[in-house]
Amino acid sequence: MQPDQFFNDDHPRARSNDPLTSIEAAELATELAKKHGQATVACLKKYGAMGKDGIAEKSGLQPMQVARRLHELERDGYIRLTGNTVKSKSNRNEREWAFNYPE
Repeated sequence: MQPDQFFNDDHPRARSNDPLTSIEAAELATELAKKHGQATVACLKKYGAMGKDGIAEKSGLQPMQVARRLHELERDGYIRLTGNTVKSKSNRNEREWAFNYPE
C-alpha cells in the first residue's frame, strides 16, 4: 500500500446543516488531511513503529496534526496499534502505532 494511494476520504468534515463557511473550510481541510495522512503513513513505513510524538518529530508535522489522522488511518487499514506504549516528549505513556503491511 503506497502512501500516495490515499484517501478514500469518506470522513465527514462538516455536516450538511453547517454554515457555508464551515463547509468551505471542510473542503480545504480535506487536502490537508490527505497530506498529513500520507506523511504519517510514510513515516511509519520508513522508521517503524512509534508514538504520536515520534511520528510528528520524524515527519515534520505537529503532534496535533498527527493525532487527528491516526484513527482515520487505522479505520482505513493503513496503520495499526501495536499494543505497546512509548514515552511521549512530556514523558507520558502514549500508544505505539505501526504501518499495517498488507498480508
